[in-house]
Amino acid sequence: MHSVKVSVRNLVEFILRSGDLTTSSTGVRDTEAMLEGTRIHKKLQRKMGQGYQAEVSLQHTTTLTKDDIEFEITVEGRADGIFTDETGINIDEIKGIYRDISTLTEPIPVHRAQALCYGYIYATDHQLDHIGIRITYCHIPTEEVRHFQETIDYETLSHWYQDLLDRYAAWIAWQLHWQETRNASIHTLDFPFSYRQGQAKLVKGVYQSILREKRLYIEAPTGVGKTVATLYPAIKSIGEGISEKLFYLTAKTITRTVAEETLSLLCQKGMHLKSVTITAKEKICVMEKPHCNPASCPRAKGHFDRVNDAVFDLLNHEELMTRETVEHYASKHNVCPFEMCLDTATWTDAVIGDYNYAFDPTSSLKRFFAGDTKNNYVFLIDEAHNLVDRGREMYSAHLVKEDFLSVKKEAKKYSKKLTNALENCNRALLALKRDCDELLECTPAMIDPLLLKLLRLSAVFDEFLQDGNTPDRNIPQEVMDNLLNFYFVVRDFLNIYELIDEKYLIYADYGQQGEFRLHLQCMDPSTNLDQCLQKGRAAIFFSATLLPVTYYMEQLAGRKDDYAIYAPSPFSTDNRLLMIGKNVSTKYTRRGPAEYQRMADYIVDFIAAKIGNYLLFFPSYRMMADVQAYLEETLRERQEENISLSSYRLFPQSTSMTEQDRETFLSHFQDTKNQSSIGLCVLGGIFGEGIDLTDSQLIGAVIVGTGLPMVCNERELYRNFFDKQKKSGFTYAYQYPGMNKVLQAAGRVIRTDTDRGAILLLDDRFLQDSYQQLFPREWFPHHVVNSTSMQQLLQEFWGLK
Repeated sequence: MHSVKVSVRNLVEFILRSGDLTTSSTGVRDTEAMLEGTRIHKKLQRKMGQGYQAEVSLQHTTTLTKDDIEFEITVEGRADGIFTDETGINIDEIKGIYRDISTLTEPIPVHRAQALCYGYIYATDHQLDHIGIRITYCHIPTEEVRHFQETIDYETLSHWYQDLLDRYAAWIAWQLHWQETRNASIHTLDFPFSYRQGQAKLVKGVYQSILREKRLYIEAPTGVGKTVATLYPAIKSIGEGISEKLFYLTAKTITRTVAEETLSLLCQKGMHLKSVTITAKEKICVMEKPHCNPASCPRAKGHFDRVNDAVFDLLNHEELMTRETVEHYASKHNVCPFEMCLDTATWTDAVIGDYNYAFDPTSSLKRFFAGDTKNNYVFLIDEAHNLVDRGREMYSAHLVKEDFLSVKKEAKKYSKKLTNALENCNRALLALKRDCDELLECTPAMIDPLLLKLLRLSAVFDEFLQDGNTPDRNIPQEVMDNLLNFYFVVRDFLNIYELIDEKYLIYADYGQQGEFRLHLQCMDPSTNLDQCLQKGRAAIFFSATLLPVTYYMEQLAGRKDDYAIYAPSPFSTDNRLLMIGKNVSTKYTRRGPAEYQRMADYIVDFIAAKIGNYLLFFPSYRMMADVQAYLEETLRERQEENISLSSYRLFPQSTSMTEQDRETFLSHFQDTKNQSSIGLCVLGGIFGEGIDLTDSQLIGAVIVGTGLPMVCNERELYRNFFDKQKKSGFTYAYQYPGMNKVLQAAGRVIRTDTDRGAILLLDDRFLQDSYQQLFPREWFPHHVVNSTSMQQLLQEFWGLK
């Protein structure tokens, strides 16, 4: 018989939720999840005296038949308290809230429902004919307590509970029928292609890693077919009952699209699988700004009254739920598309989304990853090289002293208590500032006075925001937004502080405008990532540039018994010409007119060999602009003597490009025989990875420099941190990240087995052993050239000789 488990809280919040969608209802201010809420629970439980049983585990299993399928539902949870008084036995449900409890006229329905569930389970187990339930509300700032108590007879309680289960059973019956259909289709699903070189090894490695609950790190060049080689065995594991859900996690929208296309292909081969792609709230919100205000957003008004019907409709009619699919059904049912998408993810087999939905402590999907429970989830982590820096970013936080002053100025009209709390924090930061000349490394003890004031500020903020923008306040929306956003900054800082260990650095410095900043900087994200990965069964990290794999395994929570696989490139080396230019460098000591002219000469000779489309990558916008001036002049001088330079256009990347700007830039790179389109880009930027220009859309790339990040406080702190750990600080902080950008940029040239292209590396540091050791296998052999020998090689490569 099929068995299903559900927690009391999840059951009642799913079936009985109703009303409007507001900022607090989305979990933005989930006060129970805060430390204060936990403290209140324990304090009240201790006060209850002898005979009060705290945190009592309860569960009850019911057999149901729905839509011709029989199954068991086990409802489980922990009652906050059980006690006996003159009325008999009572269930106590404790809620710590910031809302003024004097305004409550009755318990909040879902809170009462939780108590009723525990009451039914306990009364059933102990054969009681009635039981009492009490909902205890505690106002966190004042610790004032208010009770709502009632006694209910068992027959009434039983009818209520059975009705609740019947409503939930409709969803479970649908899910079980769907799983039968899904598993049958997966059982007969074959790999959709003939295996490319190295692909069968990947598929086997992924499947075995899932089976053995391992983490696998895959370095596989473009063309191996990493997406299908990871998705196929992960889906097989779901069909065979080894895993229950897969999360396909990416850093960029383009790779999410590739995952959707791969799932669509497998569906065309007969697979049935339900997947949903999560789109950021800011992008999918129907309002100009995502306020979740029922007074201004018609989707928010009554959202919870309609959303379950919307999700059920979507699940019954669609399999691959893209952004557009979600938007259509959200519009049909007049609900918030983002919240509907998250609810849909609960029931799908696969979830496609950004890294932060699994790893970011502020935005991970709590419905899957809250608590320490391990589930049979499989994490497929695409372009995994990006997760090192993203991980450091997600697990870091900082405060800006000047922000406290500006927020205090806005809050002054509306709350004296909030204003004073902000000023106290400002003074604590001022004390740190007095000790900071340029950079100040801090111990936890040095910022303890500030932490206490931030905790107080957070509590005051909670009170202030819980009261809302009442008519007597009349706070402009822009001010409310600023206050709410700053509250998030403070809360995130406090949450990150709870993660501080030996892999963190606390320091203060000054920004470009002279603003004073305090940082909680994650130097090594492996511990935090490991805690997230432990909530799943297996994790597959894959990228075309996961070199050296030992470094990425170390930073991405690899364990001693985890695996690494290197897949060879399936493309013929005859289709790629890789050259390293001699006597040219981007070192600061050599930058100047002579060096820029030498770079321009190399580039012009490179693109003069054949009309076509080229990308030129530079280490910074500044160098790109400097070299562009010499490049334009050299092109004009050489235009008359070389027919390949008779028609060309330069397209430089600009800062802060919009999605439309990006599409316009890429539109210039079309198949052409009469004109060369030359794109000037920044290494590590939006055109350095994640774009596919196939066949004659791109025939060559020039990479200027080794991609080393700019020297700054943060990078130097990384360098010193790893030096102290007896590792090469320069390599970790500069060389590995830089070389990854080079590898990604070079990977734009050969995307399919019919592509043919040339790559030129312009920096003689590429000839050093420390860089050669980071070259992928398919980069050997390569050619070391000067301008003359390069032209000869290009003539031969393009068949012009």
